[in-house]
Amino acid sequence: MSLLDATPFSRWLRGRRAHGGSGFSNFDEEQIIRKYVAALLPDEQDQTAVDLGAGDGIRHSNTHALFASGWRGLAVEYDSRRAYRLARTYRAHSNVFVCRCRVTPQNVVPLLSAYELAPEFGLLSLDIDSYDYWVLDALLTEFRPRLIVTEINEKIPPPIRFVVKYDPVFELRHHFYGYSIESLAELCARHTYALIELEYNNAFLVPKEIAPVPALTATTAYRRGYLERADRRTKFRLNEDMEVLHTLKPEAGIEFLNRFFARQAGKYEIGLAAPAEQLVCELSEV
Repeated sequence: MSLLDATPFSRWLRGRRAHGGSGFSNFDEEQIIRKYVAALLPDEQDQTAVDLGAGDGIRHSNTHALFASGWRGLAVEYDSRRAYRLARTYRAHSNVFVCRCRVTPQNVVPLLSAYELAPEFGLLSLDIDSYDYWVLDALLTEFRPRLIVTEINEKIPPPIRFVVKYDPVFELRHHFYGYSIESLAELCARHTYALIELEYNNAFLVPKEIAPVPALTATTAYRRGYLERADRRTKFRLNEDMEVLHTLKPEAGIEFLNRFFARQAGKYEIGLAAPAEQLVCELSEV
């Protein structure tokens, strides 16, 4: 029995649908996942998902629809209250393992290995609001998911590289988390993944050798998936204090971010894409 039968969740789902939402994911990630699953994962053997930062398993979930339809997999959440709700969500689903732990770059590979996941499992959803870059980088040394959905820090435009450093006692602060899409593109290049779509703040990645569409540059993905979306300022009202970044030159943008994150000095990496990478971005816009 899913928590969808419980009053708070039913109320949330009704309210979401009343405002034009569909499914469980934050925006249209669920529909995009369905599209790429059909193209990339036609075999039943690929129907395995891993959700790192699974929340309660329902609200804004990229994997609930998959697990509810019979997919196997692992859902991980560190927050005790959300982890309790997550366990209740999947208590009747023998196909889903639930784990409460803090995922780190050091433990992510042993964690997935302990649950005997195949190296090329079907889907990874990553959203831990912290040092996501380092977790994904570590995971991709041993695993190669056929589809990855990962949250970026959508406020920070290319060509700015921004990555929160690993901190074992990290605490989420205003806008200070994750990584920019430029840093994600760099990580993709290192692990031969293709960035194929951005849905506001969630990027979709696939191994280059099976990509169903041409890879996008960070600039193109950001422009199409976030910057030029007519409703983004309505959907992301809390980003207004970072909106100035879209009017600044990259160097000035870095200065702004260093001032904005002054209290977190030394806890993040920041810079610009290499000139050659910027040239590729510019050519892609022609």
